[in-house]
Amino acid sequence: MLCRIMLGADGLVTPARLREFFAPRSIAVVGASETSGWARFLFASAATAGFDGPLIPVHPVHTTVFGRPATASLRDLTEPVDLAFIMAPLPAVESVLDDAAAGGVRGAVVLASGYREVGGDGHARQDHLTAHAAGHGITLLGPNCLGFLNAHARTAAFALTIPIPLVAGPVGIALQSGALASVMLGFAKAHGIGVSTLTSLGNEAMISTTDVIDYLIEDDNTKVIALFLESISDPALFAAVAAKADQADKPIVALKAGSSQAGSEAALAHTGSIAGDDAVVDAALRQFNVIRTGSIEELLSTAAVLGYSRWPRGRRMGAVTASGGACDLIADRASIDGIDIPSFSETTATAIASHLPPFADVHNPLDVTGYFLANRRTSALTAADLALAEITSDPNLDFVLFSGLTLPDARPPDETLATALEERVAWLADHLRAAPIPVIPVSYTCLDLSDYSRTVLRQHGLHVLAGIDLGVRAIGNALRWLDGRGRVGASTRTVASRPVAISGPWPEADAIELLATFRVTSVPSTVVKARTEAVEAATRFGYPVVLKISSAAVTHKSDIGGVALDLRTDQDVLAAYDRLVSVAADIDGVNVSPMRTGGVELLAGVTVDPTFGPVLAVGLGGLWVEVLNDVSLRVLPVDQAEVLRMLGDLRGLPLLTGARGQVAADLDALATTIASIGDAALSLGTALRSLEVNPLWVNGDQIEALDVLVVTQNPDIGISDIGITETGITETGVTEIGKSEIGKSEDRT
Repeated sequence: MLCRIMLGADGLVTPARLREFFAPRSIAVVGASETSGWARFLFASAATAGFDGPLIPVHPVHTTVFGRPATASLRDLTEPVDLAFIMAPLPAVESVLDDAAAGGVRGAVVLASGYREVGGDGHARQDHLTAHAAGHGITLLGPNCLGFLNAHARTAAFALTIPIPLVAGPVGIALQSGALASVMLGFAKAHGIGVSTLTSLGNEAMISTTDVIDYLIEDDNTKVIALFLESISDPALFAAVAAKADQADKPIVALKAGSSQAGSEAALAHTGSIAGDDAVVDAALRQFNVIRTGSIEELLSTAAVLGYSRWPRGRRMGAVTASGGACDLIADRASIDGIDIPSFSETTATAIASHLPPFADVHNPLDVTGYFLANRRTSALTAADLALAEITSDPNLDFVLFSGLTLPDARPPDETLATALEERVAWLADHLRAAPIPVIPVSYTCLDLSDYSRTVLRQHGLHVLAGIDLGVRAIGNALRWLDGRGRVGASTRTVASRPVAISGPWPEADAIELLATFRVTSVPSTVVKARTEAVEAATRFGYPVVLKISSAAVTHKSDIGGVALDLRTDQDVLAAYDRLVSVAADIDGVNVSPMRTGGVELLAGVTVDPTFGPVLAVGLGGLWVEVLNDVSLRVLPVDQAEVLRMLGDLRGLPLLTGARGQVAADLDALATTIASIGDAALSLGTALRSLEVNPLWVNGDQIEALDVLVVTQNPDIGISDIGITETGITETGVTEIGKSEIGKSEDRT
């Protein structure tokens, strides 16, 4: 945002300005020629979209292009056009912008590549291009961009193929990709998903992903926003528009590339974060209530559920099919996605039975059997339709999945059959609109719709999800979005930064003092420098006790044998003290503390992700957290309510709620403590490298930090000047901080 303001472009990308940009009434194509494939695509796409405004080729040599009169320059236009699609080579782009300004053009799409995406001088070229456009008051999409379409405005400045027909609908699409735009349009066409605005973003020199999201939030034709993301360059802006979308009830669904190491490198999105790049992205999107999907098919199917269907008020699903096998598939997939399938009420079951053959078993999911297929119908409605009418009044259900609507590839040649079929579709459409609870139609498999099917469904305002597996998965995604509404941006915690003078690991006493400032209790302890003092401290605390070396230079003491557990006698303490003082040369003394037994060990750690900043990890297992891989992540800040949701993510939650005789933890107090640990990390400001409490010991309402590690970087010194290893400080060099620290435990139990 700051860079864009400095370049003078911020006022050119407001939702109001983008409404004008994405609905041009006239377009000039600069550099258009009949030998250009890009130009051929663009003129064809404009025709497919139904664009009927002036579409003017601009070329310094050609007098006609595709049978249209061409003009030599944008300066020569008799009337200004709303948009210039610039196909000129890179060296000529800025002079074309000069011509555009002279000709009164307010918007431009730049196709040329050779800017930021090539690195090096490309960054400076892109900044100069942006400033040049902004100086002329021109809103610019790209560079390295294939353009956009607006189906409702019947316009397209799009240098790719648009599948015919282009159907206007509720799904707005923004892509950090070019060629995938046509792929998405192809799937949308095949499954009757209508789009509002689709734009490829190119290098986002001026119009960014967040700008397009902001525009789509305010676009009345858009009900759901679908994104293909390679990176999130400004998490704060992304979070802000996600919160705005949440307040406006505009779902955001995203396909984020780069979940694998290879994918991360391809997308230039490697973060080297504590739990892997993708895990942090996943956590951040969850906090923003952006539903993440794993494929183009899942992305658009989820968008279709949210864009076409009435939204359920809960997770209790009824299902109607004509196949027992389909019932099994629905039940299995629903279980994976956390969708409940309760029994029908007794009243509903009795009513359903009156429409089915005697051998049919009435339960949810419902198989109406194929009996009606073998018997001549006396009305347009089938047993599935009649059962559906009963089920939608069932008080045990929040919505119904209906797989009883299958249309032929072509209109039946028998007029009686064709009329009956279309009467049935009309009845279903009316019933779906009037039913007490939402009904979501789904096909059995992900087959493309025929032209006839697509036409009939569109005439009646119906949409059918593409296949049971994909459809139920999409419904599960939609339910997750509905569950997350109202929580985006809910945490308004702010923490004042404190001065930091330490580069590297802190002495544990200082780390404990930092936590105490935020009311986080640590296990009682004292540092001694003589063996007799160790015995005195152990006697004062009461046996058993723990001894460990006290040294900021050794970050993971157990790795070098610097911890002695479960010491029960004076002789044990003396022997342990003698051994520990010989483990490392640079120690401040020996720390003595009570041994904690029972309870549950957790990890609560914060490291700094290069993209999202401080990230909190909470996991069960202490020493075994990396092995168990039972960790929940959130981007800071978080409040108590968000930490409670983090604890709810853990597979090991039953250990904290009293399973198998465990003492139930005070989860509210635990969540408050973990949120305070996050606040303590935030108080270190830009000096923070990592802060870890591991183990965080929980036994009922007793919560204590048993080991604390804080690592900071003093900007005046620089952490690279000292170098940190797994077990200590070296004279030169530096190893990764953060990833190595999460999961290390000075085991106290």
